[in-house]
Amino acid sequence: MTQSKSITRYYVVWKGRKTGIFSSWPEAEAQVKGHVGAQFKAFDRLDEARRAFAGEYEHYKGQKASQGRLLEVPPPITPSYCVDAACSGNPGLLEYRCVDTATGEEIFHRGPFEQGTNNVGEFLAIVEALIWCQAQGRAWPIYSDSVNALAWVRAKKARTHLIRTPENAKLFERIALAEAWLRSNTYPNLLLKWQTEHWGENPADFGRK
Repeated sequence: MTQSKSITRYYVVWKGRKTGIFSSWPEAEAQVKGHVGAQFKAFDRLDEARRAFAGEYEHYKGQKASQGRLLEVPPPITPSYCVDAACSGNPGLLEYRCVDTATGEEIFHRGPFEQGTNNVGEFLAIVEALIWCQAQGRAWPIYSDSVNALAWVRAKKARTHLIRTPENAKLFERIALAEAWLRSNTYPNLLLKWQTEHWGENPADFGRK
């Protein structure tokens, strides 16, 4: 017999654009998304959420919920880098960039390129971040919110269905160079998935959603 997986949660925001208790993640996300130093946590029961909101974030950080599920997700590792891509259309005009996770300082910004895709941009951004880290002698983790791009980097192959055209020829040249670099190099950097639901928007996000 399959039990229902529907879970009602309450989100306490101690520090954000607005503070309080929110009954859905989208409501809470609007308060913490992109807000530096945001403090928030999910609870199973409203009474727990009320008690937590009356207290301090540090008292609840890392604790388990009443039903034994670990709701606290550790914050992103710092120092680290975040990458993201923005594409107007699929395919469409593509840009991608890398920023310092903690400060938001832009490390590089590439594009626009014609007839690209988000996954291609994320793939290139991860590889170029690895190349940049190698040049700087930094083994910092690199975050991306693209599961596909992270898998492509680990496979050392951009498994895109994008069709090559004269307009995106330069983009395909970058893909070939990135794949060649991956085949010829190793790297100590952790490649990690950015947990948007828990941490808010990726710091490298272009803000065009």
